[in-house]
Amino acid sequence: MLQSTGIALILGFWSSLYLLDAYLKTHKIYGRQYIKFLDRTGFSVSICQFRWYSTIFNRSFVRIGQWRPRLLRLWFTVGVYFGLVAMLLSICLLTLLVINTLRKQPVEQQVLTPVMPGVNLPASQLWYYLLTLLVCGILHEMGHAVAAVRENVRVNGFGLFLLILYPGAYVDLSTEHLQIVSPLRQLRIYCAGVWHNFVIVIFALVVIFLLPIILVPFYSTGSAVVITQVSENSAVSGPRGLAVGDPVTSISGCRVTDIDDWHTCVSHSIKEESMGHCMSREKIAEMDTTPKNLSDSDKAIDCCNSTSSTHLCFKYHIKSKFKDETVSYFKDTLSCWREEAYYAIYACLPARTTTDRPMCKYQSDCYIPKADMVCVYPALDNVTKLLQVFHGRKPPLLFLGHPLDLHYSVMLSNYIPKSSIIPLNLPYVLETFSKYLISLSGALVILNVVPCYALDGQWICHAFIELSLASVIPERDMRGLIYSVIILCGTALLLINVIIAMWMLFMS
Repeated sequence: MLQSTGIALILGFWSSLYLLDAYLKTHKIYGRQYIKFLDRTGFSVSICQFRWYSTIFNRSFVRIGQWRPRLLRLWFTVGVYFGLVAMLLSICLLTLLVINTLRKQPVEQQVLTPVMPGVNLPASQLWYYLLTLLVCGILHEMGHAVAAVRENVRVNGFGLFLLILYPGAYVDLSTEHLQIVSPLRQLRIYCAGVWHNFVIVIFALVVIFLLPIILVPFYSTGSAVVITQVSENSAVSGPRGLAVGDPVTSISGCRVTDIDDWHTCVSHSIKEESMGHCMSREKIAEMDTTPKNLSDSDKAIDCCNSTSSTHLCFKYHIKSKFKDETVSYFKDTLSCWREEAYYAIYACLPARTTTDRPMCKYQSDCYIPKADMVCVYPALDNVTKLLQVFHGRKPPLLFLGHPLDLHYSVMLSNYIPKSSIIPLNLPYVLETFSKYLISLSGALVILNVVPCYALDGQWICHAFIELSLASVIPERDMRGLIYSVIILCGTALLLINVIIAMWMLFMS
């Protein structure tokens, strides 16, 4: 329902914008003024597309392209080698994907995965995606523009566009100048875009790797994890629950220093029994509030009989050679008891007071000479756990439920702000944006170098054929035939992969 509403809103917006544009252009009074406004600002509207074109950046491209000519020549020459190698690897990769699919052995992670808002892109991640597309597109086209200036090819202008929801950029180069420069110089221009996309990937990887060092003046790491979001109406929300900004240091004795430790502790709590707490038998008898009318037929785990939200049924085991005497003794002192392999004694105790005592896993952990101490455990089923979440200086949160409910109720970060004015989510934003740069800019490299119509790979392929085969095959028509065959095969290969990727997306 939400997807249909979103699509309807998008189509309605573009339809209204297109009709408004057509109306204003044909208006008797405002038509000329509107057209002059479009010409002056560089704006244009077409079906599901909005464009902006300008020459304002031309001087900047000239200045950058004339800075350190030898260094730029080396920079873009390296880009040529990268572009050719990337083209070969991209063709092999996409071919392998098609072969595996035909053999009914598709790879686990698709090389091409269409990203569609509302389908496989959460709404909270949409802005990262759109901003990454815009940044990658601008830097890609800037690479073409600077390389063109370096090779004495005129840059006519630079533009941005919005196609439905997807932003992008483009650069307008002089076709006449491009045709008269040598194939090698053409390659420097055509490969500059994908070369810059690859540099973006390397830069984003470095940022992710060095992020803990970069953020050292503002954040601390390695001592706890900080809560950045708590799900509304969850088991840990509320005035006495977890709050945004709380540092979590441990879960029931399991130390938490980073998010990996958090996952480990939650996983451990699922597999293991809830931790116990050391108490004296005399104290247990004093604090026990088990209903006196609880019959022997009642389940042991119901020994509190839902009498209080602050109490919980606990159990501990005793071992005696004299069964009857032991049972008689505990029957007189405790309100509820039960016989098992060892004698399991149940008592309804205040959860907060009981869990404030030292933790124990085995009875031997509570051994104190001349003290009648036992390890009391929560009397729960195999799924429900009682966990203590230590968060800052506040009293530990008592969580009763499945540990996965705790795991999915909060979002965490390894970076603890050193001051309250420092944004809590800044490390997450930087890390997420860097990951999107790696993913989308890398995908643009794979796509753009494929020898396919309307992509950079088309022109890279043409310039490379002219550079490498001109001396071997002097007939221009023969080289043109080879070029057409390669482009046709590359287009078919990419189209097949797109169909496979779309099929996998909607089938999953």
